[in-house]
Amino acid sequence: MMVSVSRVLRCGSMFAARLRNQEWTGPSAGHYSTETAPQMPGMEYQDAICTLNTLQTNASALEQVRRERGHPHLQLQAMRGFLERAGLTVEELDHLNIIHVTGTKGKGSTCAFTEQILRSYGFRTGFYSSPHLVQVRERIRINGKPIGKELFTKYFWQVYGRLDETKDAHGGMMPAYFRFLTILAFHVFLKEKVDVAVVEVGIGGAYDCTNIIRRPWVCGISSLGIDHTQILGDTIEKIAWQKGGIFKPGVPAFTVKQPEHALAVLKDRATVVRCPLRVCPELEDYQTDCGPLHLGLAGLHQHSNASLALQLSHTWLQSRCLPDKRFPSANADNTVALLQGTPFKPSPIMVKGLADTEWPGRNQTLKHGAVTYFLDGAHTLRSMQACVNWFRETAAQHESRASGPVARVLLFNATGERDSAAMLKLLVPCHFDFAVFCPNITEAVTSCNADQQNFNVSVEHMLTRCLDNERSWRLHHSSGPQLLIEDALPLGPEKKADPLVFPCILSALQWITQGRDSVLADGAKTVFTVKPSVMAKAAPLCDAVEIHVLITGSLHLVGGALRHLDLASSK
Repeated sequence: MMVSVSRVLRCGSMFAARLRNQEWTGPSAGHYSTETAPQMPGMEYQDAICTLNTLQTNASALEQVRRERGHPHLQLQAMRGFLERAGLTVEELDHLNIIHVTGTKGKGSTCAFTEQILRSYGFRTGFYSSPHLVQVRERIRINGKPIGKELFTKYFWQVYGRLDETKDAHGGMMPAYFRFLTILAFHVFLKEKVDVAVVEVGIGGAYDCTNIIRRPWVCGISSLGIDHTQILGDTIEKIAWQKGGIFKPGVPAFTVKQPEHALAVLKDRATVVRCPLRVCPELEDYQTDCGPLHLGLAGLHQHSNASLALQLSHTWLQSRCLPDKRFPSANADNTVALLQGTPFKPSPIMVKGLADTEWPGRNQTLKHGAVTYFLDGAHTLRSMQACVNWFRETAAQHESRASGPVARVLLFNATGERDSAAMLKLLVPCHFDFAVFCPNITEAVTSCNADQQNFNVSVEHMLTRCLDNERSWRLHHSSGPQLLIEDALPLGPEKKADPLVFPCILSALQWITQGRDSVLADGAKTVFTVKPSVMAKAAPLCDAVEIHVLITGSLHLVGGALRHLDLASSK
């Protein structure tokens, strides 16, 4: 990790040196346009990512985050300033025909459904989401595909160059990581002339930097729950207040069914800003000629996300294609009552869009010969329960087709303030043969992908969290104590037990699969040494006809696993 950090700082310093040496001449601050921004010859994609990563560790950016947490209203004020320094204006964002979506669970899936439907109609779509799984450029998509490395690099230096050029006049301030990527996404969508931009909120809504948007065409709120409590508050009412902050006067908004108190807060927020708010119907209420709607994303919990996507896309299409039938503005009737969204007959294009939707890392299944991976980035109690329901049903279907015994393995990690002990308790009924824990480190070598590096959490903290998770599992599962990892921290006296801790994702996957996944057996990958006593525990994995692996607890964990399991995602 230390080598990687030094490379990040070196790349950023190299770019700054080029600016100081005036290898390019930028126009004055008052006349700057990103059309004429530097192209930085010789700077490649990884150089851009290394420089981007400095915004995780930049002292002024971190101080900015700390200061604004106590005064959240400053966040949007600061965002406007950074946007202008990058050569953009909030007025320009009005031309992006934005669909703005927030929520605790399912907002990314809702956006994916919505984007796919509108793309199926032939519109040129932009889609901004977070976090990424394998590569940063996944966050900014054009027509459903992450922008290419060359395009990302080009636009990155345009925006970064302008911000870096103007930082001395602003106390050395540079935007933090997510704020920069949001500005970059808006810049890309404008330059690429998208017909519609589907924008997923980062955290919350009211003070999220995406909420600089003034005039979205329609807003959506997916399922609400408890998450990010240090930022959003520790009750469903406080969280609902934050999420309702994306409502805009006269702009139609939709929400899935919510807990009673959360829905009351959303209604009040909508009333205050005179925003027509409607509750989505059940997916089964939509009329079709082909029976139940088929969704490209697995799990019953996706039904509400699909219904929300239908309402969002339908409303956007009415506004875009039938301006004379534009969604009614807020009036006295719809500001005092919460209205019910109307189920309609989805067009064949909508039906196909729902069926064609893909969203990696969410209820995703990958079969590699004798090993089947079930990947879901669930990281809240509600999403974990949904994950458990999906896994038990889907894994049972796979096991029914197996020709012999199947070994079940859990690969888990959780980060931040999340209640991992409670999530693990939900996973106990899945009856795993092994529970494996590792930090969100793709592999324990210094050449690991810069896209997946997180400099805000120390390796020691990540490993300590893994040990806590392992102890929680043993308490829930009544299994034996800890074991020793080769060349790692002593975890306690070695006894028979089903939980194990590994130092990185690759070492965990290699032990779980026991050489039976040819993708992981690639000679180019590092092979980690494991103690003989730990290898001896793997007998059930070797004897099983198939191995089923559930990877969950963190989208970053899922992304790190996909980097090794889905080689196309790393290209």
